Amino acid sequence: MDNRVSSHVEADGIARRASTSFPDWKLDDPRLYVNRELSWLEFNNRVVEEACDPTVPLLERLKFLAIADSNLDEFFMVRVGGLQQKIQGNIVYGSGADRTPVVQQLESIHALAAKMSRVMQSCLWDEIMPKLAGEGIVIRRPEELTAEERQKLKEQFRGQVFQVLTPLAIDPVHPFPLLLNKSLNLGVLLRRPDGERLHAVVQVPAVLPRFVALPAAADGPRHAFLPLEDLIRTHLPELFPGMTIEHAAAFRVTRDSDLEFDDDEVEDLLKAVEEQIRKRKKGMAVRVQLESRAPAELEQFLIDRMDLDSTDIFRVEGMIDMTGLFQIHGLPEYQNLRDRPFTPQHSALIQNSPNIFAAIRQGDILLHHPYESFSHVVDFIEAAATDERVLAIKQTLYRTSSDSPVVRALQRAADNGKQVTAVVEIKARLDEERNIVWARELEKVGVHVVYGFVNLKTHCKAALVVRREEDGIRRYVHLATGNYNPQTARIYTDLGYFTCREEFCEDVSHLFNYLTGYCEPPQWRKLIVAPSHLQPFMLERIEREILNASQGKPSGIKAKINGLLEPAIVQALYRASRAGVKTEVVCRGICALRPGIAGVSENISVRSVVDRFLEHSRVYCFENAGSPEVYIGSADWMDRNLSRRVEVVFPIEAPALRLRLINEILQVSLDDNVKAREMLSDGAYRKVAPTAGQKPIRSQECFLGLADARNAVIQEAASSGSRQPKVVKSPRKPRN
Repeated sequence: MDNRVSSHVEADGIARRASTSFPDWKLDDPRLYVNRELSWLEFNNRVVEEACDPTVPLLERLKFLAIADSNLDEFFMVRVGGLQQKIQGNIVYGSGADRTPVVQQLESIHALAAKMSRVMQSCLWDEIMPKLAGEGIVIRRPEELTAEERQKLKEQFRGQVFQVLTPLAIDPVHPFPLLLNKSLNLGVLLRRPDGERLHAVVQVPAVLPRFVALPAAADGPRHAFLPLEDLIRTHLPELFPGMTIEHAAAFRVTRDSDLEFDDDEVEDLLKAVEEQIRKRKKGMAVRVQLESRAPAELEQFLIDRMDLDSTDIFRVEGMIDMTGLFQIHGLPEYQNLRDRPFTPQHSALIQNSPNIFAAIRQGDILLHHPYESFSHVVDFIEAAATDERVLAIKQTLYRTSSDSPVVRALQRAADNGKQVTAVVEIKARLDEERNIVWARELEKVGVHVVYGFVNLKTHCKAALVVRREEDGIRRYVHLATGNYNPQTARIYTDLGYFTCREEFCEDVSHLFNYLTGYCEPPQWRKLIVAPSHLQPFMLERIEREILNASQGKPSGIKAKINGLLEPAIVQALYRASRAGVKTEVVCRGICALRPGIAGVSENISVRSVVDRFLEHSRVYCFENAGSPEVYIGSADWMDRNLSRRVEVVFPIEAPALRLRLINEILQVSLDDNVKAREMLSDGAYRKVAPTAGQKPIRSQECFLGLADARNAVIQEAASSGSRQPKVVKSPRKPRN
């Protein structure tokens, strides 16, 4: 089976003529940029490739299908919705440097999304499910049920499902219902005894499991399931007694879910967000997924009643909404069908200290999640909440878990009489409602809750603890690349940094004053803060590498990021390439830059790593004439990060930590030849494989081994009375 869903569009011969030099090209030429939306589809294709990879454990392959489908949902809700709004506003071109007309973008998206869906369905039903059947896990179709199973399911339907269902007739008295975003429904064609034909809708309840477990049989599979929509479809006569069911087909609605604000008219941000959330439920439908066997009459009915274009209908041959596969992925046991289990390592530097504050006083600490435990971050906030010496806690919250121990700790701190400030970003996309709930709960116990700015999202990750100690007031800081979310911290790769160095603490204090008060951005000593300083800083660092290269000094740029889109950064990197600066980028997702074009970007390479954990950390390294500077932070090289968000990037100056970032985290990521894909000049990606005699390097497996090795060395050093050794040698092949 062809598992590739190529979304690249050849840019006027760039791919064919990559070996030709174009030194006179203007660097803002649209042909030098990959379209944002098509680049994102290439990223999701890499996720689909993991699902199609036979070397990935079977249940993990199901997980990747569910993730890819969830990604597509958000893509249509936000990106496609935005493009359709541009068409309604008669906007011809998108905002990207590639200048691709909006209509052309949508045509490409629809074609590629449909092809991606076909690949995913084939992967599920032709590859994964037959293999899972051999392991005792099956998804049945109604016609495959035995008489005994049908009887048991009838009892289950009447006892657990029927009461939750609401059949909705559609006629002049009963208007077409408002179907919730991402809701799965059955469109039903009926006939009365007198011959009158009718339409109805039955929503598949999201409060029930997507798959109904079939009763176990002695000679049957260990786990057999029937999709909930098929159970309901089989028993529709009980919902429409006396009617003839002519046809019933599943369909699913995806709505435009981006929030819009008029910065000049917002007086109360909380109320404005709540109003936008209410409007979102009635947002324009941007996609309807419909079973391939549905009759044309039902398709036209949906088009008419939902004011759709025929291109908004996506026929699906197989399972609509693969996010339900998470249920099967979560089956107990079957460890042989999963990634090998791992336990995040606890930092020996922290474990060997009387408390976390004492550990930070000993020296800066860098944690690499999920390989090193995020519990230390939670412990930091919880310790501050109960420590009698702590006077104040300040923290940003962009996304957090549904039952967040961090938020609970902030509540306890307020109960204990401490000054607690939380900067809660209630505009965090698709987490707005959860953040509003947390904000109100925090306010109830006396936490000072601030919502940041109307026109900027507060995306930086920072926590500040103020503590009274024997020698006076001391501040402790945690800065990070990822959110304060213990759940995602187990599946996202991120970096966290603890310090009590005065320059950092002073800057973080100023940061919170900037977020909560009217003060102007200060002259930062260590932090580089967007939107005021970060883009000029990055451009200056790139220009310095260009100057060094022109003077024959060591030069080079290495970056590990999630997205590269900002035209000013892309053009600066093109100039650096022309000057001979070698630039190596590990970019998980969107990349507008085209590498490997002679005379423009032949000195730039771009790779993407898609593996067990979602790559999320951001690291920047500039060679600086042989004295490398390394920065980490919350910002990517995206226009939104540099211009429309409050972001923080900061230097790692402790020699051992800086070397760790360069030689371990950056270099091992760049050396990956198992889960890495290399970007081509036409925007497509190809899998990287070990060359003859080269050892396979799977970076995430290496990091698991490094976490184990580092702690062993630290424990040995602690037993001899010294602190962390300077370097832990990187293993260059995965553990078995």
